[in-house]
Amino acid sequence: MPDVTRSIDIKARPSEVWRWLSSQEALRRWISPNLEIELSVGGAYRFLGPDGKTWVSGRVLEYVPEGRLALSWMEEGSDWIHPARLVVTIAASPAGALVTLVHDGFAGIGKPGWADTVQDYERGADAHQILEKLAALVNEDVVA
Repeated sequence: MPDVTRSIDIKARPSEVWRWLSSQEALRRWISPNLEIELSVGGAYRFLGPDGKTWVSGRVLEYVPEGRLALSWMEEGSDWIHPARLVVTIAASPAGALVTLVHDGFAGIGKPGWADTVQDYERGADAHQILEKLAALVNEDVVA
């Protein structure tokens, strides 16, 4: 099943990276300044996407400290019937921490032409550079 995957190596311990996934305030710094999230399994979240016009909402599916955050992912007001998913994982790497962001489940959103949605997310991943924003924050924090 097609997905959109991006990874980045960050020169920091996984615990230092996890800090930026472990609170609403930290997530707001690199995902969206208006993110509202209850960081527990089943918790709701909502934010304005990086395009500045699409609201995204869903639920926390998994929350594994220093390892994984998985969210259901629904574009509000779109023609999606079912949510896709966003999964962020952190793993130790020779550089420090390998962070991988995966958007998947597009084939199940119930939208005709969902393959075009995958292409839109590919372009968005390259344009919005979310993982690079995370890396910059972690690097600032580690240096400070």
